[in-house]
Amino acid sequence: MFYRTHHCGELCKKDIGKTVILSGWIQKIRNLGSLIFIDLRDYFGIIQLFFSKKLINKFPKLGREFLIKINGKVVERKSKNYHIPTGEIEILVFHLYILNPSLLPPFTIEDETDGNEVIRMKYKYLDIRRSYIKKNLILRHNVSLNIRNFLSKNGFLEIETPLLINHSPEGARSFFVPSRIHKEKFYALSQSPQLFKQLLMIGGINKYFQIVKCFRDEDARSDRQIEFTQIDCEMSFVKKKDILVFFENFIKYLFKKIKNIQLESFTCMTYDDAIKMYGSDTPDLRIGMKFIEMNNFFKENKINFFKENKITTIGINIPNCSHYTNDKIKSIIKNISYNINNFFWIKYFPDKTFFSSKKELFSNENYLTIIKYFKATPGDLLFFIFGGKKNIRNILYQIRIEMSNRLNLKNSKIFKPLWIIDLPLLEWNEEEKRYKSLHHPFTSPKKEDIHLFKKNKLENIRSQSYELIINGVEIGSGSIRIHNKKIQNLIFKYLGLSVKEIQSKFGFFMKSLDYGTPPHGGIAFGLDRLIAILKGSNNIKDFIAFPKNNFGKDIMMNSPSFLEDKILKELYLYK
Repeated sequence: MFYRTHHCGELCKKDIGKTVILSGWIQKIRNLGSLIFIDLRDYFGIIQLFFSKKLINKFPKLGREFLIKINGKVVERKSKNYHIPTGEIEILVFHLYILNPSLLPPFTIEDETDGNEVIRMKYKYLDIRRSYIKKNLILRHNVSLNIRNFLSKNGFLEIETPLLINHSPEGARSFFVPSRIHKEKFYALSQSPQLFKQLLMIGGINKYFQIVKCFRDEDARSDRQIEFTQIDCEMSFVKKKDILVFFENFIKYLFKKIKNIQLESFTCMTYDDAIKMYGSDTPDLRIGMKFIEMNNFFKENKINFFKENKITTIGINIPNCSHYTNDKIKSIIKNISYNINNFFWIKYFPDKTFFSSKKELFSNENYLTIIKYFKATPGDLLFFIFGGKKNIRNILYQIRIEMSNRLNLKNSKIFKPLWIIDLPLLEWNEEEKRYKSLHHPFTSPKKEDIHLFKKNKLENIRSQSYELIINGVEIGSGSIRIHNKKIQNLIFKYLGLSVKEIQSKFGFFMKSLDYGTPPHGGIAFGLDRLIAILKGSNNIKDFIAFPKNNFGKDIMMNSPSFLEDKILKELYLYK
């Protein structure tokens, strides 16, 4: 009559003596001769069963992942396992029923599985049985629930927006859906609800949010999927500071609720400073090793190095690495840069002596001045690169990341959130020979930079944008939007869009700006990345029930796949 009176994970010592009915999957079978032990697993946990050999002989083909039902009695376990909640008890089985047999699974259904990612994605329904994946999906549920609770309590209205939309020429690559009814016309799958949430603000909605699926036809990787989930938010009558303050509290709330961690106040840094100090707009503040520019130092201390103005020297202090051999340092450089002649280093030994890879560059006195300037600790390695500003910063950024990995500086239990602000409005696209929006064409420029349009200094125009970086990963980005039609037309003009293109693609939106558009702004967070960060992981696929692989394929369903000629004809795709 009943499949279960209890769950496998809820029984404990106080239940000793009870007769119970349990159902679940066999995780392990251990045959000790006269007794057989089975670990039974369900959604809620694992419990140990034991049988007489006489009973188990009735089921000679019993194996892993068989779905069984048992009647038995809760007894005290002799060899206790304090690593699981049910480890002080076990079930003496009276009756056993096979509810459904199972083939031998292609990998072990355990946290430390022997299955690689490919085989686990092919049999994803089995991978979900693993406690590790199950807990990740529970975490995702709890995060989503807390997001909805927090935003709803703060006056945000959850509103769904369309997924089938018109293609925008200023975004990433879109996925297209052919229309059967409208011959040779296509929908685009939404990359973001950007225009719709702005239209909601124009429509008088005060605060909006949505946990929404988005689609981008980009190369997938460990922290990116072609379909992903966004926490999409927009607010009316706000300035940049209002958004940064509110969503800093939002992230703090999630970390406190989910991890019981009280985050410190978020660091705020301009884009230019991030590039200057870390060579990246997504710096990981856990690492340290801030870039130190040496040109002014050389000038102030009358140290001759390079007379050419275009040569820049930058250094970093790598802790506790003075013992690295020159060959080891050279091998690290060669893995990142082909030109080893653009580097030199100083080993500051524990006995306070030093060694320079290019002793002829400076006097001993100048070397000691440099060491003092870096506030180096005995045992540190001072590492320098010189050349063109942009190129050397990128190389030194890669050195910094490589050394942080070697030194295990990325503590997954430490979280260092960072706001990056004042990003460039436009960036030059070399392939298309024109400027494109760094974020999207609806991002408002800083008022004090608008005059730079007339001077054609487009690369110097900053935007009222912001990005949230946590431990070197971009978690969210947003901006104050353009609510003035003249400025929106100006942006489209410098993006190279013709009047006809503007009318064709954005005519409805441009018209909406004529009807009293309020100042507004918002932000979107990547839910998949946020959950992975909360768990201290860098692979978002472990937090998605049915992810695509790094080639954008679902190898379980064999998607994408070919369509039959009949369907292609209906969609006017086959002639």
